[in-house]
Amino acid sequence: MKVLLLWILWCLLFVLCWPLAILALALFPLVWLISLPLRVVGITLEAVFAFLRALFFLPVRLMRGRDKKLA
Repeated sequence: MKVLLLWILWCLLFVLCWPLAILALALFPLVWLISLPLRVVGITLEAVFAFLRALFFLPVRLMRGRDKKLA
């Protein structure tokens, strides 16, 4: 659905202003390459925050003990 909407918007841009649409099409791979390191940083920060959250809640999980339904 999202890809179809983007394709329709690009076609509309192509009809209204074709030089801008061609420029956007040509610059898309460059923008994608520039955004790759930012994605890696985002994935790394997400993993660090998940680790810190697990470390912070570890004493609570240990004090809660085993759930009787699982035993």
